[in-house]
Order: sequence, then structure tokens, then C-alpha cells
Amino acid sequence: VIRIAGNDYLVLGHGREGRFGMDEEPKFWVKSAFDLTTGERKIVKLEFHEAFTSRIGEVVFHYHRNPEKESAILSTMWGHPNFMQGYAVTDEKGNVLRVLDLVEGGTLSSLISRAGEDHETYFYTRLPEILDRLIEAYEAIGFLHDCRELHGDIRRDHILIDRSTGRFVWIDFDYAYQTEINPVGFDLYGLGNVLSYVVGKGDVTIQDLREKRADVLDSLTDNDINIVWANRVMNLAKVFPYIPDSLNNVLMHFARGAEIFYDSVTELINDIKMFRDMMCKL
Repeated sequence: VIRIAGNDYLVLGHGREGRFGMDEEPKFWVKSAFDLTTGERKIVKLEFHEAFTSRIGEVVFHYHRNPEKESAILSTMWGHPNFMQGYAVTDEKGNVLRVLDLVEGGTLSSLISRAGEDHETYFYTRLPEILDRLIEAYEAIGFLHDCRELHGDIRRDHILIDRSTGRFVWIDFDYAYQTEINPVGFDLYGLGNVLSYVVGKGDVTIQDLREKRADVLDSLTDNDINIVWANRVMNLAKVFPYIPDSLNNVLMHFARGAEIFYDSVTELINDIKMFRDMMCKL
């Protein structure tokens, strides 16, 4: 049992890293818990620090896990339907603990992976509705940036789908980073990766094309590849020729051959909406 701010929580287990971990690597600082006062399930995050450096192209990003940052975002986004909810307290040793409401629902990646139809059917029938919810979630990140905060770890398994509302909900924002370029840049790269996953009905990788679409593989150049992930294709129009330029050009902002990059979430959203409006007229 962990006592936080006078309330007792029964620890049921610990979290796991998911698809980016090594064999479901445990996250011992993240506990699933049972509120012994209310009977509700909670997530309790203990204080944990780590730091590392990464590079995107020629740009270096310095990352560190920052409990105070997540605490600040929980306060700033209190009541916002597109962000996980909870509160933070500081214990007698100065550790920042966070008690989080459980978001009942699966991940965005599970929603996409369950889509059983072929890509073209998915693109014209299911994608428009998914994009509407994704645009709302991207607008929430834009609002976060307006509040001078960063998510810091945007990826598809950090979007949960609230079972009661259908809304996309952002979770896990305790990573902070520093860079010498646009401070929102890494969040934007994350949004681009999520968009390519949604549009492609999953990651479109060099390995998959080598096995199933060798003809497409021969047409690709380095400029068509994701600027962050060297095995993912961003020029999806070469794989799915019915994807219009209005959408493919958005994806190409996140390819190695990009000469123009987005400076804000608003710019990205506006371009996605242009494509979405076009689809409404088809």
C-alpha cells in the first residue's frame, strides 16, 4: 500500500514499456493501483529520472524524464477531454508523485491494426472519421504548445481512445527535451509519424515492400523515407497511388527530401483539414 496525501492505494502491479521496450520491459516506477477510499483503479507514477541524446538528421535533441513537467501539464490540462487526468503531490523527500485516472480504452495502434479491410476501402470509408478525431487531438497539442508546454513523447501508443466518448486522449508526457531549433519540432515529428501510421493503415516499411511490393521498392529513393525512422516510407502515394497530393504533400514534410518543414501544429492541422474538406466533396 502506498499512502499519498493521506489516501491509501493498493498496488496491483507495475507498468511495462510496450512496443518500444525489450520484451515488455517493466517500468517499476509506474504502478497500477486500487484506490482504497473510492474503489477506483488508478495509475501511480513514482519519481524516476533518465537522460539520453538523440539525433534527427543533423539536429541533436537532449531528453530527460521530468516529473515536474508532467505535474505542470496535469494542472494546465485539468478538465481537457483530450488529455489524461490526474494530480501530483510532493512527498516529504521532495519526490513528485502522480496519481492518474485510468483511461478506459485501447490504443490508436490497436484501432488501426483491427481494421480488416484492404487499404483502399479503409482509405475511403474509415480514414475520414479517424482523421476527424485525430485533428481534434492535434488541436489539443496545439493548445498545449500555446500554454508553453511540450508533450515530449508523441507516438501512436500514447493516444488512447476513451471508450465512453470515442475521443483520442494523450497520455505520458513526462519527457522533456532541449534543442537549438524550433522547440516544438520534436512534437511535430511525432505528429507526422502518427499521421503516416494512420494514413498507411500501419507502418509501411522497406521490409514489407521487399516481401510484397518489390515493384514499389524499386521506385523509392532516399528522399521518400521517413526522416526519423530509416525503414519507414513517407511517400505513401508511391505505394497507394489513389492518395492525393493534398495529403501526400503533408507526409512529405517529414521525409528526408523535405526542404520545407512545419513551424507549428496549426500549419500541420490546416493542411490536413484541406485534404479532409476535399474528401467531403468526393
